[in-house]
Amino acid sequence: MSTLPEITRPSTAELYDAYVLKNYGRPALTLVRGEGTRVWDDTGRRFLDFSSGIAVNALGHAHPHWVAAVQAQAAQLAHTSNLFRNPLQGELARRLVGYAGPGRVFFCNSGAEANEGLLKLARLHGIRKSGVEGKCYKVLCAKSAFHGRTFGGMSATPQEKVQKGFRPLLDGFAFGELNNLASFEALIDADTAAIFVETIQGEGGVHPATPEFLLGLRALCNQHNLLLILDEVQCGIGRSGRFYAFDHAGVRPDAIGMAKGLGGGFPIGAIWIGEGTCDLFQPGMHGTTFGGTPLACAAALATLDVIEREKLCEHVSRASGPWHAALRALAAEFPAQLTGMRGLGFMVGLQFTSDVVPYVAALREAGLLAPLAGGNVVRFLPPLNTSVDDLDESVRILRSVLAAKA
Repeated sequence: MSTLPEITRPSTAELYDAYVLKNYGRPALTLVRGEGTRVWDDTGRRFLDFSSGIAVNALGHAHPHWVAAVQAQAAQLAHTSNLFRNPLQGELARRLVGYAGPGRVFFCNSGAEANEGLLKLARLHGIRKSGVEGKCYKVLCAKSAFHGRTFGGMSATPQEKVQKGFRPLLDGFAFGELNNLASFEALIDADTAAIFVETIQGEGGVHPATPEFLLGLRALCNQHNLLLILDEVQCGIGRSGRFYAFDHAGVRPDAIGMAKGLGGGFPIGAIWIGEGTCDLFQPGMHGTTFGGTPLACAAALATLDVIEREKLCEHVSRASGPWHAALRALAAEFPAQLTGMRGLGFMVGLQFTSDVVPYVAALREAGLLAPLAGGNVVRFLPPLNTSVDDLDESVRILRSVLAAKA
């Protein structure tokens, strides 16, 4: 009896090397399973996941309510397009309006798409303001911002690593200093349509906008008939300890971009536009094939269910205080390596004194996953339901890595 030769299958790493576009650096791990705040790689190693898919997995991995909702909807109706209504999209819009205030919601697939829609909104407002197309379309953004990698998003992102290779970009953007109101006021002219900033800069190094700055921007927008547009793609949906990070300032924008944590792991983006402005979009002006599908909306509704039922905003607000204090104590303990901590809630950046890539690798080897950010910063983005014990463990791992490199 003959036997067939054993087929040698390529590893995941080999498949990536052979077939996946090399627009990312070579991934260090092959992750195969997650539960709560933990993930496992293909060798069985376990990690504390404080990357959360870059602030996406708001409920951690495989939350039972989220899994059940996605499974049930996938078995019933996954996609229809926006040629037809689906009841979950209407319900999700209602709940988001409940958080943001009177207005309307458009659903898309990602934060970059949400930001593109917001930039189109700014241009429509400029037409209304000036009475003519193509004159009033300047948008003021912040230095060190990150609004995505589409052409509109790149044009609003003054980072060489993002823009290099893709010029000429869109014109009509000017940049002020975050938390420097005078620098924004100096850029306003008759052709300015909107101010567009992240409430907390993420990719740029975890820099929160101060309440005073946000309230000052609101006043400038009121004075000059500009839209105040806030990018909450990374910092929204409870990550700061409030549903929207701007809620800490008590400010009300004219439009909001959101994505990442909204779907709890399923791709969905959205923009909220306040009443008085949402009528700028008319049929045919904007659209998407996949935005707001029944399956995406089921995932988002399940995410909101858990955030509300488990009081996760309150948990983030309560648990983040001692965690922040412990991280600041680490910075005081290791001043040769750390200069400080900044952030809100479960969106934290540790500022290092040197290149952070070796630290990210050392943390990974010690069992803690955390992404880097601009300016020698390591971000910590734990799921909103991360326990106090897991927060404490992250501090212990950090201390061990810092001590080993001291």
